[in-house]
Amino acid sequence: MAVIPWLRSSVVEQETHKLLVGSSNLPVATRYYLLDSSMYDNLTRQAVSATLHCLTGCAIGEVLGMIIGTALAWPAWLAVLLAVFLAFAFGYSLSIWPLRRAGLTWPVAARTAVAADSVSIATMEIADNAFMLIVPGALAAGLSSMLFWVSLVTSLVVAFIVTVPINRWLIARGRGHALLHQFHDHHSQHGDHHA
Repeated sequence: MAVIPWLRSSVVEQETHKLLVGSSNLPVATRYYLLDSSMYDNLTRQAVSATLHCLTGCAIGEVLGMIIGTALAWPAWLAVLLAVFLAFAFGYSLSIWPLRRAGLTWPVAARTAVAADSVSIATMEIADNAFMLIVPGALAAGLSSMLFWVSLVTSLVVAFIVTVPINRWLIARGRGHALLHQFHDHHSQHGDHHA
């Protein structure tokens, strides 16, 4: 469906205003067509980026926790508990360090990281650990087993897929990783002034 650019721009502005105040009568499909797709794409890109950021910390903690728990022949619940603890620790630390570089104090950086990352990390941990627990023999397979490693990698992929829409929802509402963006933007602007 071709739309005259000036008409599309005018309609987008009008419909965006109506959507914001809740008075649009257009069908949902038409609303999505008219809304600026770059906003949607940017929001999705931010959610994917936030989830990859979270996945990095979770994966480090998860893999390390599972390796330690499996190598020590711990019961599954204890290995999972260690993996979850380490996933949160590494996940938060990957947010705290950039915040510290942006000039935040340790307490403020830690509170900001907890506020920004907790829902994302918790979602990932629930998804990936649930997957590891439901795959028969995955935790008991041992570090030399292909079942262990394929299950672990697959659990992280599942966690990523589950977490992206949650992060997108949070960012759209100014929560989650949206809390970190103001400090990253400030840091990049601050760095530009000193360049």
